[in-house]
Amino acid sequence: MFKNHPKGLLAAALSNMGERFGYYIMNAVLTLFLCSKFGLSDESSGIIYSFFYCGIYVLSLVGGIIADRTQNYKATIMSGLVIMALGYVVLSFPILTTTSNIGWLLPLTCVALFCIAFGNGLFKGNLQAIVGQMYDNLEKDAEKDGPEAVKMAKSRRDSGFQIFYVFINIGGLIAPFMAPMLREWWLKKHDLAYNADLPALCHQFLDSVESGTEMAAQNLANLNELVVKVGGQAGTDLTAFCTQYLDVFNTGIHYSFIASVVAMMVSLCVFVCTRKMFPTPGKKEEKATASYTAEEKQAMAKEIKQRMYALFAVLGIVIFFWFSFHQNGQSLSFFARDFVVTESIAPEIWQAVNPFFVIVLTPIIMMFFGALTRRGREISTPKKIAIGMAIAGAAFLFLTVYSYIAGYPSAEAFKGMSDAAKAGVKAGPWVLIVIYFFLTVAELFISPLGLSFVSKVAPKHLQGLCQGLWLGATAIGNLFLWVGPLMYNRWPIWQCWAVFFAVCLISMSVMLGMVKWLERVTK
Repeated sequence: MFKNHPKGLLAAALSNMGERFGYYIMNAVLTLFLCSKFGLSDESSGIIYSFFYCGIYVLSLVGGIIADRTQNYKATIMSGLVIMALGYVVLSFPILTTTSNIGWLLPLTCVALFCIAFGNGLFKGNLQAIVGQMYDNLEKDAEKDGPEAVKMAKSRRDSGFQIFYVFINIGGLIAPFMAPMLREWWLKKHDLAYNADLPALCHQFLDSVESGTEMAAQNLANLNELVVKVGGQAGTDLTAFCTQYLDVFNTGIHYSFIASVVAMMVSLCVFVCTRKMFPTPGKKEEKATASYTAEEKQAMAKEIKQRMYALFAVLGIVIFFWFSFHQNGQSLSFFARDFVVTESIAPEIWQAVNPFFVIVLTPIIMMFFGALTRRGREISTPKKIAIGMAIAGAAFLFLTVYSYIAGYPSAEAFKGMSDAAKAGVKAGPWVLIVIYFFLTVAELFISPLGLSFVSKVAPKHLQGLCQGLWLGATAIGNLFLWVGPLMYNRWPIWQCWAVFFAVCLISMSVMLGMVKWLERVTK
């Protein structure tokens, strides 16, 4: 797999894999954890998630600027890992939420999330810039062997970023199991069982006691039924039971964040031990600048301007992809919790389906692209991105049609139904598998190839900044993720999925219209 690729690729991929493992432990449970920990609504937890996810990518732009200006990419990356570890340490303390401490505990949680986002910003884009520089150096070294060798070296860039992306998803495959496993272990240790609906009902009951109001009759009946189902006694003191259940339920999740701290330290050790293998982006070009004539500098400035125009054009498109794709941590997670039969599988674990497909499908897609290249029918990176948008649209089209045929109401209306009525119309797990299959194929056409595209068009002295801009575009898409849960809870959910289908379809059309221009710029 690593044959004919830069020798530092494996080390960079392993370092990234460790960081992603720690990150995806937290990311798999974040919105559901905010709901179960603080009693937040789907919409409120979605807003926090959106700003956090946006911050991760906005701060990658800041991290890119810092690394480009200091030319110390490696120290910036290591600082990011340490800061992320500090954020996970704060999240790992199991403090029971009460009306008297939520005023400082929720802001403290948000501060921890900011540390994770800022550390990620220092780490993520700059490591990608280093990988891009490896392929710049590979292509430069190939020049002495002639045009054919250069062409082959350039063709390896896309596959190199796909390999790098596979290692990200190895961490992402294992991580979603960690929090549910520890949560259920801790529940079992206290003679309790897991139920996805119970934390929200516990919060509703405790809020009604606090405010002196009565809980809705149907919800109270559901609560009493679930108390017995998870190990409580009929007629038990609901106030004591709900307090205990929430404490035990969330403490198990807090313990999983300790694994995130360990993962950051492992990633840091890998990077420190192998950092001598990594190049510094932009360093070689800096030495040659003084030898350029005025005409050469003018031509270079024009080329840089064209490249930046192309970069911003693609960034404008991928905003809409990430707005749709990252619903896997928002409305798709809520869909798994509410509308899918998941008694034996926690809803967070479904997020492992995506990285599983990445690992399985990446070699197949690489072989497919490699076969086309050998036959002289290579698909350009911009065209691959357009195809990816079409495949993402197909995923949401499937979900739109399925939800319409099933007659699903809004999630808010669905949650108000009795347990027996809900059980009769819930979807089978196969629906989620189909959705994640299509979204994963789309991701493989867009995300790693987008990183490759950025590394091709970015000026050499702005590699960190341009990788940060790619992540910044992702941030803008993530900033609007909260719209998904809002539509999901208010509209018949087929209409929610139809919006994402339309977004993907329009983005694909615009991208196809720019393909020829983008192909000229990236030659």
